[in-house]
Amino acid sequence: MDAEITLLAGTAGTTIATLLVTDTWNGVRNGVVALWRRVRPDHEHQVVTQLDTSRQDLLDAQADGDEETAREVAAEWQGRIRRLLVAHPELVSPLRSLLTELDPGTPATTTVVQHATASGSSRIYQAGRDLKVDPR
Repeated sequence: MDAEITLLAGTAGTTIATLLVTDTWNGVRNGVVALWRRVRPDHEHQVVTQLDTSRQDLLDAQADGDEETAREVAAEWQGRIRRLLVAHPELVSPLRSLLTELDPGTPATTTVVQHATASGSSRIYQAGRDLKVDPR
């Protein structure tokens, strides 16, 4: 579940940072706040403030041609979302729904589960994606 949460949090952080500077930013704000409200209603004001600050930082950076700030804001939201999901894994499905609603082009996340057993002097090579083995 940790890899799935990390991947989903990464997608969410990037999506949030990207959409905060678009016309849909109010929907992003409301959706993220609603997610937090489900499990941490006492943090609602703090999340609103963080989103508003992130939006202003992104708008300022966009005006200055600063691309690094967008990566930093995305990383900050990735961390916040990851910590929220680790503490409340029941929010994985609602977050996926929110991302699809906010940005239908958001890639679906998949879970890769691999199991292997080796015996003797055998070798096992596993990858969740591309794998090149050089048997020198």
